[in-house]
Amino acid sequence: MDRQTLMLFAGIGAFLLLASIIGLVLKRRTHGTPNPVIDNLNARINAWWVMVLVIGIAFWLGTGAVILLFYTVSFYALREFLTLTPTRRSDYPALVAAFYLALPLQYLLIYYDWYGLFSIFIPVYVFLLLPILASLGGDSTHFLERASKVQWGLMIAVFCVSHVPALLTLDIAGYEGRNLLLIAYLVIVVQMSDVLQYVCGKLFGKRKIAPNLSPSKTLEGFIGGIVLASLIGCALWWITPFSVWQSLLIALLINLLGFAGGIVMSAIKRDRGVKDWGHMIEGHGGMLDRLDSVCFAAPIFFHLVRYGWT
Repeated sequence: MDRQTLMLFAGIGAFLLLASIIGLVLKRRTHGTPNPVIDNLNARINAWWVMVLVIGIAFWLGTGAVILLFYTVSFYALREFLTLTPTRRSDYPALVAAFYLALPLQYLLIYYDWYGLFSIFIPVYVFLLLPILASLGGDSTHFLERASKVQWGLMIAVFCVSHVPALLTLDIAGYEGRNLLLIAYLVIVVQMSDVLQYVCGKLFGKRKIAPNLSPSKTLEGFIGGIVLASLIGCALWWITPFSVWQSLLIALLINLLGFAGGIVMSAIKRDRGVKDWGHMIEGHGGMLDRLDSVCFAAPIFFHLVRYGWT
């Protein structure tokens, strides 16, 4: 990792250390009395320590490790998505193809920097292949619904997420060897937007945005979180190939996309009758609960940078 990457991780570590101290002080003030809000806060902070450590190790090991990390993330995200969607015996060939053909090939295409096929492999070829495989079983019961669920899960958990490590393949003049910072920029800005929307909503929230989909999201939290996270993105311009104003506008765009992703994924969870996608990450829920905003922001961010700066 270069000096800027190390400085960034040092700043993240200092921020998490401060958050841990605040969480510890709040916990001690309860004098041992259970407080769900504070306990959840501390669980989230501890989980962030682990996630930052894992990402930091992957960054240190290099491109292959980062791609492998997001391959693993996509695998667990896809498993969470398909676990909540009922399947029938005739869907098994399509599920096998999704996990053991489409998923690894998508990441291999990124590793070998084959953009022409990477960008259309799942939305074109796999999109057609999966219903063909499902139809071979001769089961027409809810066929359209079943096929759509597998396709949608693959698009969200694999195709969209894979655009994060795909940032490593971009050839930006004057920015050689620093593409890891683009991943850091995307993840930090979008995740901070989620955190700040939650905090602003708890402190100032009164008017619900989508009470039937995500009861915790408020207008005040949305505005406060988006504005503050966009300013953070602006302040991080030095780790990107963007100017200050470009960084601000791009941060605003990906934060809006992240919010939209959270709403869409909440709608799917409500349709399935669950609160969280899983329980893999303490305090956060499942892998998709942590990735929902990144899923929608990553493809747009990737193509914006690809066509605007390469």
